Amino acid sequence: MDKIMDLIFSSSFVFSIIRVTTPILYPALGSVIADRAGIPNIGLEGIMLMSALAGVVGSYFSGSALVGLLSAIAAAILMSYFLAYFTLKLKTDVILGGIALNLFSSGATIFILYYLTGDKGTSASLPSKVLPNINIPIIKDIPVIGQIVSGHNVLTYLLIVLAIAVWYMFKHTALGLRLKAVGENPNAAESVGINVNKNRYIALIMSGVLAGLGGAFLSMGYVSWFSRDMTAGRGWIAIAAEAMGLGSVVGTILTSILFGAASALSNVLQLVNMPVELVSIIPYVATVIGLVIYAIRETKKKKEKGIV
Repeated sequence: MDKIMDLIFSSSFVFSIIRVTTPILYPALGSVIADRAGIPNIGLEGIMLMSALAGVVGSYFSGSALVGLLSAIAAAILMSYFLAYFTLKLKTDVILGGIALNLFSSGATIFILYYLTGDKGTSASLPSKVLPNINIPIIKDIPVIGQIVSGHNVLTYLLIVLAIAVWYMFKHTALGLRLKAVGENPNAAESVGINVNKNRYIALIMSGVLAGLGGAFLSMGYVSWFSRDMTAGRGWIAIAAEAMGLGSVVGTILTSILFGAASALSNVLQLVNMPVELVSIIPYVATVIGLVIYAIRETKKKKEKGIV
């Protein structure tokens, strides 16, 4: 027990929480944007997966990590557009559309991976590039704080900027107000000249880009390769984090950190010879709890609107 406590109350554990929270918080912020616009993005898992592969493939063929990142973003935009087209234009059920996107991505990434490498497991044979870690001058030399704050991947620092930007967008910009309006009362928004579908397209694409950045972090920052189904449920965890955060940016950040801490804790417990089966289930138990809260919240919304 003393060994566990020493590992938990250490700068390396806090550093690990920030690191494992990054690929959760990116899609969680995307979920906030989509949900605020009244069009929940259930396809976050699939978008992350396709973007993770696109980042590796793009960086391999170009020899540039930046091109790989742009490839990941482009894949996210394309996948998000397809989801928006089918759900908003063709009126497909948004939940079924998102699930279909997730299933398609799982199969398509394996096919593309096998076509390029002859391997259905990982892209280890492709010498792809990675995005750099950044050591912050001065701060890196501060005891404890430097060990926690400095040395993270560039996408982790970008996440901090984007989290503030999303919060600011909903609080102080016309776009944020329009997205909230179409989510809360689309008929009223339309009556004052707001194009509901256009704003929901924007919301889904913004949501997808954030999820795509999370996918790029997994294959170009967290590790340096793509592996089969490497998102490992993080898209679903992000939806649970947004639900537990009650759809607010700040609440979603806090719950994402909570899920990140659960994942970091599972990694720590493996170091002290805890049963692997028990340790590996910790993040998913937290996810199930979050999804139950999400289901209760959605049912309550429908009852308030008289749908059920």
